[in-house]
Amino acid sequence: MKILIVDDDFTSRLILNTFLSQFGACHIAVNGSEAVEAFGSALVEGKRYDLVCMDLIMPVMNGREAVQQIRALEENEGIFSHKGAKIVMTSAVDDINEVMACFGELCDVYLVKPVSLSELKGQLNLHGLVQEEAELALA
Repeated sequence: MKILIVDDDFTSRLILNTFLSQFGACHIAVNGSEAVEAFGSALVEGKRYDLVCMDLIMPVMNGREAVQQIRALEENEGIFSHKGAKIVMTSAVDDINEVMACFGELCDVYLVKPVSLSELKGQLNLHGLVQEEAELALA
Protein backbone atom coordinates (compact mmCIF):
# COMPACT_ATOMS: atom_id res chain seq x y z
CA MET A 1 0.00 0.00 0.00
CA LYS A 2 1.22 3.53 -0.79
CA ILE A 3 0.30 6.07 1.89
CA LEU A 4 0.38 9.88 2.06
CA ILE A 5 0.31 11.40 5.56
CA VAL A 6 -0.63 15.08 5.63
CA ASP A 7 -0.41 16.99 8.90
CA ASP A 8 1.28 20.18 10.07
CA ASP A 9 1.87 18.70 13.54
CA PHE A 10 5.12 16.74 13.86
CA THR A 11 3.83 14.42 16.61
CA SER A 12 0.71 13.49 14.63
CA ARG A 13 2.83 12.74 11.55
CA LEU A 14 5.22 10.64 13.61
CA ILE A 15 2.45 8.57 15.23
CA LEU A 16 0.68 7.94 11.91
CA ASN A 17 3.94 7.17 10.11
CA THR A 18 5.07 4.73 12.81
CA PHE A 19 1.71 2.94 12.78
CA LEU A 20 1.02 2.95 9.03
CA SER A 21 4.53 2.00 7.91
CA GLN A 22 3.73 -1.62 8.81
CA PHE A 23 1.20 -1.60 5.96
CA GLY A 24 3.23 0.12 3.24
CA ALA A 25 5.43 2.96 2.08
CA CYS A 26 4.59 6.25 3.80
CA HIS A 27 5.24 9.70 2.38
CA ILE A 28 4.82 12.94 4.32
CA ALA A 29 3.39 16.37 3.48
CA VAL A 30 3.09 19.21 5.99
CA ASN A 31 0.19 21.07 4.37
CA GLY A 32 -2.55 20.64 1.80
CA SER A 33 -0.59 22.30 -0.99
CA GLU A 34 2.29 19.83 -0.61
CA ALA A 35 -0.22 16.99 -0.51
CA VAL A 36 -1.88 18.02 -3.77
CA GLU A 37 1.54 18.34 -5.43
CA ALA A 38 2.68 14.92 -4.18
CA PHE A 39 -0.63 13.31 -5.14
CA GLY A 40 -0.55 14.82 -8.64
CA SER A 41 3.04 13.70 -9.20
CA ALA A 42 2.20 10.17 -8.12
CA LEU A 43 -0.75 10.07 -10.54
CA VAL A 44 1.42 11.26 -13.44
CA GLU A 45 4.05 8.63 -12.61
CA GLY A 46 1.39 5.90 -12.48
CA LYS A 47 2.16 5.23 -8.80
CA ARG A 48 -1.11 6.23 -7.16
CA TYR A 49 -1.63 6.57 -3.44
CA ASP A 50 -3.96 4.01 -1.90
CA LEU A 51 -4.49 5.95 1.32
CA VAL A 52 -4.32 9.61 2.30
CA CYS A 53 -4.49 10.61 5.97
CA MET A 54 -5.38 14.31 5.84
CA ASP A 55 -5.44 16.77 8.71
CA LEU A 56 -8.27 19.27 8.47
CA ILE A 57 -6.75 22.48 9.83
CA MET A 58 -3.35 23.36 8.32
CA PRO A 59 -1.58 26.47 7.07
CA VAL A 60 -1.19 27.25 3.35
CA MET A 61 -4.09 24.98 2.29
CA ASN A 62 -6.55 23.25 4.61
CA GLY A 63 -7.55 19.61 4.36
CA ARG A 64 -10.96 20.17 2.78
CA GLU A 65 -9.52 22.23 -0.06
CA ALA A 66 -6.76 19.66 -0.57
CA VAL A 67 -9.32 16.84 -0.74
CA GLN A 68 -11.32 18.80 -3.34
CA GLN A 69 -8.21 19.20 -5.46
CA ILE A 70 -7.13 15.58 -5.02
CA ARG A 71 -10.55 14.32 -6.09
CA ALA A 72 -10.43 16.69 -9.09
CA LEU A 73 -7.02 15.28 -10.08
CA GLU A 74 -8.42 11.76 -9.89
CA GLU A 75 -11.52 12.69 -11.88
CA ASN A 76 -9.35 14.26 -14.59
CA GLU A 77 -7.69 10.85 -14.91
CA GLY A 78 -11.07 9.08 -15.11
CA ILE A 79 -10.85 7.84 -11.52
CA PHE A 80 -13.99 8.46 -9.50
CA SER A 81 -13.89 8.72 -5.71
CA HIS A 82 -15.21 5.22 -5.01
CA LYS A 83 -12.28 3.79 -7.04
CA GLY A 84 -9.71 6.39 -5.95
CA ALA A 85 -7.53 6.77 -2.91
CA LYS A 86 -9.21 6.25 0.42
CA ILE A 87 -9.07 9.54 2.29
CA VAL A 88 -9.13 9.62 6.09
CA MET A 89 -9.69 13.09 7.54
CA THR A 90 -8.20 13.64 10.98
CA SER A 91 -9.02 16.61 13.17
CA ALA A 92 -9.57 17.81 16.70
CA VAL A 93 -12.76 19.42 15.33
CA ASP A 94 -15.76 17.25 16.20
CA ASP A 95 -18.48 19.62 15.00
CA ILE A 96 -21.11 17.69 13.02
CA ASN A 97 -21.34 20.42 10.38
CA GLU A 98 -17.60 20.20 9.72
CA VAL A 99 -17.74 16.41 9.60
CA MET A 100 -20.59 16.50 7.07
CA ALA A 101 -18.75 19.13 4.99
CA CYS A 102 -15.73 16.81 4.81
CA PHE A 103 -17.88 13.93 3.61
CA GLY A 104 -19.35 16.36 1.09
CA GLU A 105 -15.80 16.84 -0.23
CA LEU A 106 -15.71 13.04 -0.71
CA CYS A 107 -13.51 11.90 2.15
CA ASP A 108 -14.10 8.27 3.14
CA VAL A 109 -13.52 8.44 6.90
CA TYR A 110 -13.45 11.17 9.55
CA LEU A 111 -11.56 10.48 12.78
CA VAL A 112 -11.35 12.87 15.72
CA LYS A 113 -7.90 13.43 17.23
CA PRO A 114 -6.28 11.97 19.11
CA VAL A 115 -6.74 9.23 16.54
CA SER A 116 -7.37 5.77 17.94
CA LEU A 117 -4.99 3.50 16.04
CA SER A 118 -7.30 0.53 16.52
CA GLU A 119 -10.18 2.55 15.07
CA LEU A 120 -7.96 3.60 12.15
CA LYS A 121 -6.99 -0.01 11.51
CA GLY A 122 -10.66 -1.01 11.66
CA GLN A 123 -11.48 1.61 9.03
CA LEU A 124 -8.62 0.42 6.83
CA ASN A 125 -10.01 -3.09 7.12
CA LEU A 126 -13.54 -1.89 6.37
CA HIS A 127 -12.30 -0.19 3.19
CA GLY A 128 -10.31 -3.24 2.07
CA LEU A 129 -6.84 -1.78 2.62
CA VAL A 130 -5.73 -4.24 5.32
CA GLN A 131 -7.03 -7.50 6.72
CA GLU A 132 -7.61 -8.26 10.37
CA GLU A 133 -5.52 -11.09 11.80
CA ALA A 134 -8.62 -13.29 12.28
CA GLU A 135 -9.45 -12.94 8.58
CA LEU A 136 -5.89 -13.87 7.64
CA ALA A 137 -6.11 -17.05 9.74
CA LEU A 138 -9.26 -18.10 7.85
CA ALA A 139 -7.74 -17.48 4.41
